[in-house]
Amino acid sequence: MKFPYGISDFREIVTHQYFYCDRTDRIPLLERGKYLLFLRPRRFGKSLLLSMLANYYDVAKKDEFENLFGHLAVAENPTPNRNRYFVLEWDFSCVDPTGSVQEIKRALHNHINGCIEGFAMYYRGFGIPDIRIDPEDALYSIQSLIAAVRTTEHPIYLLIDEYDNFANEVLVGARRDKKSAYEALVFEEGPLRTLFKAVKSSTGASVFDRIFITGVSPVVMSDITSGYNIGENIYLDPDFNDLCGFTETEITNTIRAIAETCELNPPAVEEAVGMMRTYYNGYAFARDASAFIYNPTLAIYFFKSFHRFCKYPRQMLDANLSTDEAKLEYIARMIRGRQMLLDLVREDRTVEIPEISDRFGIRKMLSEGGRDVAFMAAFLYYFGILTLKGETPEGKLSLGIPNLVVQRLYAEQIREMLLPEPVDRDEGVSAAERLYTRGEMRPLCDFVQARFFKVFHNPDYRWANELTLKTAFLTLLYNDILYIMDSDAEIDRRYADLTMIIRPDMRRFKIFDILIEFKFVGLKDAGISGAQARDLDTEALRRIPRMQAEMANALAQVTSYGDALERRHDDLRLRRYGVVSLGFEKIWWAEQTIDRAKGRPDGSRHP
Repeated sequence: MKFPYGISDFREIVTHQYFYCDRTDRIPLLERGKYLLFLRPRRFGKSLLLSMLANYYDVAKKDEFENLFGHLAVAENPTPNRNRYFVLEWDFSCVDPTGSVQEIKRALHNHINGCIEGFAMYYRGFGIPDIRIDPEDALYSIQSLIAAVRTTEHPIYLLIDEYDNFANEVLVGARRDKKSAYEALVFEEGPLRTLFKAVKSSTGASVFDRIFITGVSPVVMSDITSGYNIGENIYLDPDFNDLCGFTETEITNTIRAIAETCELNPPAVEEAVGMMRTYYNGYAFARDASAFIYNPTLAIYFFKSFHRFCKYPRQMLDANLSTDEAKLEYIARMIRGRQMLLDLVREDRTVEIPEISDRFGIRKMLSEGGRDVAFMAAFLYYFGILTLKGETPEGKLSLGIPNLVVQRLYAEQIREMLLPEPVDRDEGVSAAERLYTRGEMRPLCDFVQARFFKVFHNPDYRWANELTLKTAFLTLLYNDILYIMDSDAEIDRRYADLTMIIRPDMRRFKIFDILIEFKFVGLKDAGISGAQARDLDTEALRRIPRMQAEMANALAQVTSYGDALERRHDDLRLRRYGVVSLGFEKIWWAEQTIDRAKGRPDGSRHP
């Protein structure tokens, strides 16, 4: 088996017999529209989709149809448009977003001119008159292209990949003049707006007969408005939910094939599919989607490693997708954005909004008044950092974190947001490591009490309860290299606060499985002030009746949850802890110990 990691050339994949999930059955559905806009997060297979379409419609590949498509679904009933177009391709990810607006314009025009020159050379045998290229003005080159192609019998199918890439880089990047630079590109007579006006005009002449545009977000398309107001949005259509992305069935069948090569037994197949489901599944892009889908880049990353070494990759998050952190940083710079990120790692990990906006522009992105929760949630949805989870009884959409690898991005971003100093983050992670490598809870509790509690006194963070406490511990303990992390794991129809179960392939290491239950006692409930709480020693803290009651509840829960976990998993090295916070002042922890001979708790160990 050969897996095409990083390869988006359909012809190369098919002719070299790489792994490919057939989507050619959607071609007839796509032909219902002429000027299509399809949005998906980065590294989600959009370029391969365009390459497949280019090979299908290209008149120059007419004689290769059987070789390229004969084994695929569309071969059973090809459409009349098969191999009848000149195909012109633009890839805006090639446009350099740095420099001045004039320099970006020059890079854009150079790219368009280069594509037109390549077009003329590729189709030189089809009787197209000479196309004049103006090095200073790609719009002139487009007009010359249109005039030349109009003399032939074949129209053009225009494919634009990553239409918003360089504009998004200008907008979300670190440059100081981002707003003015972006507006100069897309508003009034900016080079991007005028380019799309020229494209729109060419459709009226029936030369650009079909257009398929891919991108990540609708921001740029919203801002060029009348420059290109003919595009049909298909990215929320349930028929195209899995146009890019793999289904659960495709994942399972591929794992079974790999298992045969590696001579693995059926339980190993189930375990591998479960790992992929836990780490990678969870994307839905349409309200009425029938099933969640997998990010294809992450899936192929896993397949390739699993097939080559017959074991899972150590890093489940492909480094090429970690750059999505920049989008979380963008949200974290907003006051309400920081709170939303914290809310998303609470127990339900969802945000509810009336609808996903299919149009929002630069002014909403940069205006503090326009960046409400609905906008921020939609922004993260388009970049694949939130996804549709369902509908509420009131008819709202529920958006949540897709899977474990994306949850890691949230944990890392929140850790940086709450602990901006690298030395503090390093100290916190070191304290967390002492818990799961040595079973030492005290250093972690001391760190949270000394560092995080100072942060949570900030009025920017509105909630104060056990979920806040859990967030602090989760961001420090998060480690998806060694563990399957689960905040609010369902156990016997109840939910444990935090479980860290060692990955099946990491059980060779000397580390512990971890179960923690958190409780929060408000200062008013304890009947003391913040100043009084700060003066308490451990013994005085333990004598507070409400603290005693909450610790008893926590230890009872870890006893029950821990027993259920040990019935569910083989060979656990489980350490069970109760952690009770008195306001944001003091932490009391205890470990529940188990008498194996008697099969029941034999007490607890306190600091």
